[in-house]
Amino acid sequence: MKFQHTIPRRVSRKIKVGNVEVGGDAPITVQTMTNTETCDVAATVAQINDVVEAGADLVRVSVPSMEAAEAFGKIRQQVSVPLIADIHFDYKIALRVAELGVDCLRINPGNIGRDDRVRAVVQSARDHGIPIRIGVNAGSLEKDLQRKYGEPTPEALVESAMRHIDILDALDFQDYKVSLKASDVHMAVGAYRAIAGQIEQPLHLGITEAGGFRSGAVKSAIGLGMLLNEGIGDTLRVSLAADPVQEVKVGFDILRSLGIRSRGINFIACPSCSRQNFDVIKTMNQLEERLEDVSTRLDVAVIGCIVNGPGEAKEVDVGLTGASPANMLYLGGDKAGKVKNEDLVDTLEREIRQKVAEKQAADAQVIAKG
Repeated sequence: MKFQHTIPRRVSRKIKVGNVEVGGDAPITVQTMTNTETCDVAATVAQINDVVEAGADLVRVSVPSMEAAEAFGKIRQQVSVPLIADIHFDYKIALRVAELGVDCLRINPGNIGRDDRVRAVVQSARDHGIPIRIGVNAGSLEKDLQRKYGEPTPEALVESAMRHIDILDALDFQDYKVSLKASDVHMAVGAYRAIAGQIEQPLHLGITEAGGFRSGAVKSAIGLGMLLNEGIGDTLRVSLAADPVQEVKVGFDILRSLGIRSRGINFIACPSCSRQNFDVIKTMNQLEERLEDVSTRLDVAVIGCIVNGPGEAKEVDVGLTGASPANMLYLGGDKAGKVKNEDLVDTLEREIRQKVAEKQAADAQVIAKG
């Protein structure tokens, strides 16, 4: 598409999670979390590989025990993506995974206990060059804040976050990112908006416990979309009661819809109606299944009739407009021939893969020229 919209980004401090930059001018990263039993190393590694294939930049792994910490070390050796260890309460687990090569600690300093334990974790993070993620959740607010506010509110989330932040600031540790998650869209958005102007660190976006695949995707798209459109957010996770691979895909769909970051094919398809000259829904289902492996950005329009079809097809890499007796194929905005209904999917897949190969070759030339 020729129309471009630029979203001014909130200025934030840049940190590194492994070899991936978060914040500053770095691309907004997409992450997810494994839901396998961490001690089942093979299953966890397999799931990590699946989400990485789907595009995940970062992966979080729950480490609730020392046994899980040792398993985490074995997992770390078998995958290349940066790993974030999710730890609560036991500071010794944090110290152990730091030794085993973790790339980031998701740990709230205020939940660790005595000051000496907090200092030990922070010093270990400093020594190993590991950032910390402060993760505040409306479902686990401190009891005194629950009493003070009566219920979770954006103000309560921010106050909780600032308590943990003050601990790190007192220890002169600045390499951290912050999340303030709630299952209520307005509460989460209000909290992120409030803290965005109070700190310089990157913000990890998420609508926690958003729901199943459909409802959770919608809630996440609304909440994260509101914030991203305001330039707020440096990394995100779409929390779904679904396969983590779907979390990654929805995350990229959200970024793609705002023109922030793209991965894979951007399909433009009509909802279908009685004017359609071919089965649009069936065609789209087959194309999405066949082309799931494509990660190169490409715009493809599949329109069932000639009312809006030609206009959309002229603006994309590959376009198809329904017509009778034969449909019209467009390549690079130009008419490229007629296609019969029985040949639609095969023809479109072939042309799309050809366009992908051309883009990859062009990108390789640019890289080769330095």
